[in-house]
Amino acid sequence: MFSCLGFAWYFGGDDLASLVKAGAITFGTGILLSLYRKGETHITKREGYLIVASGWFVMVLFGTLPYILSGATHSFIDALFESASGFTTTGATIFNDIEALPKGILFWRSLTQWIGGMGIIVLTVAIFPLLGIGGIELFVAEAPGPTSDKIHPRITVTARRLWYIYVGLTFVLISLMYFFGMTFYEAMNHGMTTMATGGFSTRNNSIAAFSPSIQYLIILFMFISGANYTIIYFSLNGKFKRVWASSEFRAYVLLVLLTAVIVTLILFTTQSFEFEHAMRTSLFQIVSLITTTGYVIEDYTSWGHGLTFMFFALLFSGACAGSTSGGIKLVRHLVFIKNSILEFKRILHPRALIRIKINNEVVAPRILTHILVFLLIYLGIIIIGTIVVSAFGMEFQSAISAVASAVGNVGPGFGSVGPLNTFAEVPTAAKAFLSFLMLLGRLELFTILVLFTPYFWKAS
Repeated sequence: MFSCLGFAWYFGGDDLASLVKAGAITFGTGILLSLYRKGETHITKREGYLIVASGWFVMVLFGTLPYILSGATHSFIDALFESASGFTTTGATIFNDIEALPKGILFWRSLTQWIGGMGIIVLTVAIFPLLGIGGIELFVAEAPGPTSDKIHPRITVTARRLWYIYVGLTFVLISLMYFFGMTFYEAMNHGMTTMATGGFSTRNNSIAAFSPSIQYLIILFMFISGANYTIIYFSLNGKFKRVWASSEFRAYVLLVLLTAVIVTLILFTTQSFEFEHAMRTSLFQIVSLITTTGYVIEDYTSWGHGLTFMFFALLFSGACAGSTSGGIKLVRHLVFIKNSILEFKRILHPRALIRIKINNEVVAPRILTHILVFLLIYLGIIIIGTIVVSAFGMEFQSAISAVASAVGNVGPGFGSVGPLNTFAEVPTAAKAFLSFLMLLGRLELFTILVLFTPYFWKAS
């Protein structure tokens, strides 16, 4: 919050005092809590999940202070929604006129996404080892997806290297955006929200307000951000054989290219788009949705029912596990598809031992069960969430897309919450519920849901 003060002062906004107050309240609370810390050095897995869940909730709660104290919104639920959308890198917003917001508040919105991109707890483990905890339980509880690849056997070293990559790529992107014509302020904001696959922009028209060269640049870095950070690490170290050996990364590349070709041809032949425009627009929106960034340059809901349904389906894809993107993650889809195909083989050969392999390694039965349960729970949450949000007054198309967008941390939906609209008119109770779904999706369901089970609270 204090890091936003420079922009608030430079642009002469009236948000300077509110950011000072918000930062002071947050800092003071942290100091008081640290005084009562018991100094335990051992954290169990159960405590790790509780710390991750409560830590994210508290950060979202304190993230509302700049919005409320600055008068950007006078509704606590609206501020909660915006804060949750930021930290979970969802990108949905309740602000209709973003350009009217003070520059310090806009920077705070972007900063929440950048922090949430790699994860607050991973940041803590990587940068603040003075807390005196090992951190493995925290990292496992928050690490996105079922990937088990290790950059380094020590969890603190792994987390630190992830952040080196994250920070480095962010500054490279900011520099390139500035070089291609963005102001330094806008380059800072969009650099952070692109690497976080968050989607908050400083413009009402989102990325449509910028040149095609910047749009191509953002496509590239959205795609990079959707890759597993282990893959990015191997790429930076020249281990390209290990990169292409990843089944998930190959599926990621294939999904982006195949859908982009299909949409480009449809736009070029049926929508009177020039070929370059059709290619750039389709590639941008597909990468934006698959990586759950949520940037918009066109109203893709106006391209016909077929493409609208295709884009709706992309809300459930997600990019690679171990990336900053949300959603189900492609590795889970791969395991599910392979298991479904092999099930037919098992029917014909009931006594055969048929195993699923990803990256030429056998998927353990426990991981397979975990993934299948995850998919079932994910679908159940979409169904129940749609019923709940519809009961609050939203029509079906808007309700189901809002829920899918919130759980998948995507941002824009369809209907009244489409790419050219905001969530401002969503009923207040629905906003509160969607805020919970954003947090649930960001922490990959189990981290939150396990707290609601009786087994979690029983003494071990």
